[in-house]
Amino acid sequence: MAIVALGMDLTQVERVREVLERRGARFAARVFTEGERAYCDRRKAAANSYAGRFAVKEAVMKALGTGWARGVRWVDIEVVRPPGEAPTVVLHGASLEHARRRGIVRWHITITHDAGLAAAVAVAES
Repeated sequence: MAIVALGMDLTQVERVREVLERRGARFAARVFTEGERAYCDRRKAAANSYAGRFAVKEAVMKALGTGWARGVRWVDIEVVRPPGEAPTVVLHGASLEHARRRGIVRWHITITHDAGLAAAVAVAES
């Protein structure tokens, strides 16, 4: 197995909080899967969790080399956190197809929060 690509992103937590307040469920449904929304809404600091997942999605898009284009939708990149385990990424739709074409079979992600920022790194492995 080899590293195919690396993506990284920083997201301002306050910016995500403001968008969630202004656009609410419409924004959340467009960007986050039902499972992600359920996870984030259960957290005391929901905006931190939403911002972290947003950063992961951006980092994965960068690693895929697609950005927001080529049919990739926000909800095609899902951050899941099995109980007692680190978060991971599950791809759907066009994101999954792009990953398959690049030979990506595994993702490693990390999310951190500090000083009003959420940061994420995504490593794609073949």
